[in-house]
Amino acid sequence: MDRKVGRLPRRVRAVVEAIEDRKGAQVLVLDLRGLCDATDFFVIASGTSTTHVRGLADSVMQSMDKRGQSAHHVEGSTTGHWVLLDLVDVVVHLFHPETRAFYQLERLWQDAPVLHSEP
Repeated sequence: MDRKVGRLPRRVRAVVEAIEDRKGAQVLVLDLRGLCDATDFFVIASGTSTTHVRGLADSVMQSMDKRGQSAHHVEGSTTGHWVLLDLVDVVVHLFHPETRAFYQLERLWQDAPVLHSEP
């Protein structure tokens, strides 16, 4: 785990740790405060397969449930190409690598400060 994770807001840190515990790749945290009224943070990560992406989503949801903070909305969990977990102030995007490359959320939100990034 990256040492910078400790400096993330507690809720964001819990999401990142849940993803990293399941070996999620290319974890990126974008700070959208002041740029987006819908949420404060995006957490973007990749899995190696659709099964892995669904496992990452399950890990995040279990971690949040333990904290009494369940997802407000979940999309894509049946296919596993792009799973979106809306935790209100944190939106988690979990991608199959090809889907992530196609949508390029990082490029769409390139003005957002990066709080955490791992290759």
